Amino acid sequence: MITMRCPWCDADDDRVVDSRPAEGGVAIRRRRECRACSRRYTTFERIDEVGLIVVKRDGTREPFDREKLAGSIRKALTDRPVTSTEVEIMVDRIQGRLRRRGPEIPSSLAGQEVLAALRRTDEVAYLRFASVYKEFEGVADFERELVSLQKKLPAKRRRRT
Repeated sequence: MITMRCPWCDADDDRVVDSRPAEGGVAIRRRRECRACSRRYTTFERIDEVGLIVVKRDGTREPFDREKLAGSIRKALTDRPVTSTEVEIMVDRIQGRLRRRGPEIPSSLAGQEVLAALRRTDEVAYLRFASVYKEFEGVADFERELVSLQKKLPAKRRRRT
């Protein structure tokens, strides 16, 4: 039987205390207890799907990296009122959309999916990500993007900002 390494003491002797479906049934959440230090931790099991390849602007190809995607979203959402669970849901949705377009997707499509998800979630994070993704060079770029963002927001949300 294969076991996980304890994040607390690095021992590889654990037992599964609880298993249940997660993420709408596409993963299994397992609660584990380390036999060495008795601390508990959670792991998730997901199907290892067919690889997704990202084609960069310069034509190079690299394997899709879920953590790289999640990291860029987390960075844009720094100090914003969005939970880590909401980020994981966002990453799941984006990855699902990209997978349906795969097996090879342009990096621009991944960027557009992130922009769309952030636009729906948090305007500040959207502008942060857009400033890097669209390579803003000055205040005029921010102003143009802000005007565009305000046009796309529903009237109620627009008054708040």
